[in-house]
Amino acid sequence: MRHPSPDSGKDPDLPSSPAAERNAQPILDELRRVLPARGRVLEIASGAGQHAVHFASALDGIEWQPSDTDPVALRAMRIRADRAGLPNLQPPVELDVESRKWPVEQADAIVCVNLLHISPWSATEGLLAGAGRCLPAGGILTVYGPFRFAGEHVAQSNARFDADLRARNPSWGIRDVADVTAIASDHGLAHEETIALPANNHLLVFRRGDLGDPGQ
Repeated sequence: MRHPSPDSGKDPDLPSSPAAERNAQPILDELRRVLPARGRVLEIASGAGQHAVHFASALDGIEWQPSDTDPVALRAMRIRADRAGLPNLQPPVELDVESRKWPVEQADAIVCVNLLHISPWSATEGLLAGAGRCLPAGGILTVYGPFRFAGEHVAQSNARFDADLRARNPSWGIRDVADVTAIASDHGLAHEETIALPANNHLLVFRRGDLGDPGQ
């Protein structure tokens, strides 16, 4: 299958992220390995839909379900999805990770890119709680972005980025992997892998255990 670029069919009226174009393929290379070959994948905070088109095109055995809360992003996703014409790419749904009831109640895997550092900590807690509710035993959650390790940044550029984020909004900031994995564990999600990717970003991989009802 021909794989369109993340921003296939550019339109001046549609928002577009150069970062999404740059990181789409490195992320996809790891998703091919860690996601199931078939099933339903829920993408959280899909933005303008560039990743959704790229990933759904390449992973044609997967039903790809994008989501976001921003009306502008949801509109852009709908247009991109219609233009791409991919049978496995679903129309986007409005989903707030902090809600206790998501419009998608079950998925085989969840993918979240670049949300945790540009949202309050309550969004991280909501994402992990929702994944614990939504995923079956063995289900996969992947979370991509910049992270700290044992309180330390992996590069000075990340430290500067973190300071800029916190200056813009004190509730934002680069999260520590230990803090994220501790909350994930509370919701039945075991941290399996940390994958280094370009531009000092990482992909965290969690697997839902068969631990009964996760914490709420």
